[in-house]
Amino acid sequence: MVAVMVRRFRAVTEPLELGRNVHHVVTIASLVERETAVAADRPLVASVFENRMAQKMPLNTDPAVIYGLELEGWWRGAIYQSDLTRDTPYNTYLHAGLPPGPVGNPGISSLKAALHPAQTNYLYFVAASTNAQGHSLFASTLDEHNRNVAAYRRAQKKAGER
Repeated sequence: MVAVMVRRFRAVTEPLELGRNVHHVVTIASLVERETAVAADRPLVASVFENRMAQKMPLNTDPAVIYGLELEGWWRGAIYQSDLTRDTPYNTYLHAGLPPGPVGNPGISSLKAALHPAQTNYLYFVAASTNAQGHSLFASTLDEHNRNVAAYRRAQKKAGER
């Protein structure tokens, strides 16, 4: 079954020309896939990850933390502050750079985003599920990001999510 899956992956991704660093591209793409369902946001999310790595910043991505918690049997269905300090190889709050491998199965649009991230100065984003268009909010500075997070939390509260 694994051999069939690998053959299918190679057949589907061959036109994309993943290049020599398939591990890097697929891992970034898996994070992008888990972070947003909005196709237009995917190259922007990929740019955040690439920009953070270029600056030696941790990725701070919850889907990787969740994946690590799932592997260890510690996932409780919601992410808590204490989860961000639990040491797993996939905890991108504790460990700089990419996690050891993909955290899910990326689709073609996430693979394309990982291959061709947008050229931005963004270092932060917050998923904006309460935004009518579902777009994430991007920021180049921590102050701007903190304002986006506050706006996101207000929108959640207004929508009755928390």
